Amino acid sequence: MLRVGLIVNEGKPLALETAQKIQSRLEKLGIEVFRVSSSGGMVGFANPDQHMRMRGYSACVPEGFDSEMSLAIVLGGDGTVLSAARQTAPVQVPILTINTGHLGFLAEAYLADLDKALSHVLAEDWSIDERTSLVVSVLRGDQRRWEALCLNEMALHREPLTSMCHFEISIGKHAPVDISADGVILSTPTGSTAYSLSAGGPVITPDCPVLQLTPIAPHSLASRALVFSEEEPVTIFPATPERLMMVVDGSAGCYVWPEDRVLIRRSEHPVKFVRLSDHEFFQVLRNKLGWGLPHVAKPDKQ
Repeated sequence: MLRVGLIVNEGKPLALETAQKIQSRLEKLGIEVFRVSSSGGMVGFANPDQHMRMRGYSACVPEGFDSEMSLAIVLGGDGTVLSAARQTAPVQVPILTINTGHLGFLAEAYLADLDKALSHVLAEDWSIDERTSLVVSVLRGDQRRWEALCLNEMALHREPLTSMCHFEISIGKHAPVDISADGVILSTPTGSTAYSLSAGGPVITPDCPVLQLTPIAPHSLASRALVFSEEEPVTIFPATPERLMMVVDGSAGCYVWPEDRVLIRRSEHPVKFVRLSDHEFFQVLRNKLGWGLPHVAKPDKQ
């Protein structure tokens, strides 16, 4: 028998209404449904004076979610998907993302296709697309002070973001590099179309086993985005006397002090997306971001 999770953005009336319809339909068929709020994956921003978060990243997994669950249906926008990733990846539950938000870059289906999507679920007719996720930890000496799972990116910058910072960055066994910029972004291929793209980084197709380091407004012609193996752990040492702000996937973060360091490493638990059909990444880029649209010349004046 199918066991299905239902992760809902409870701040969106449309998501709540849709969740009730899905739950009723599945339960009438004898399917066990575990419904939770996506807020459980919203780690939030830690108190600047007491930002200890000793729990590991698996603390976001809801009660009732485990590796025996068939899949979880996620209702919301891209922010909801990022939260749901923290709730499901540690126990490797695949997620079917149904957009009830705006852009829906991470959505697999839309409300207009809901009946079709549920038919695929009931027939267990789907495939899995695995996406790299990262474990972001703030360390002080041997002590872990904060940790969260990341699907898109980690950004570290001055607060407010108005002046240049200095960073010493160590990638794997390579020699450390120094970067002077307003901040730095460390992203996955999934996150290459998010904040990193806005900062001038390249788009990376999801099947590439790489990570990307992108400086934010660097004060050097030599500081540009760097792409490297996802097997390489990254350690960032803030070489700035003031505290910095770290933001993970736009919904989690904490202050990073001069005596801290940020460790980013590939998680052993990828985020599993349910695909109902062939997922053509270039088509998503075209539809959502306008990439590759044909050039249309202006008509000649008569």
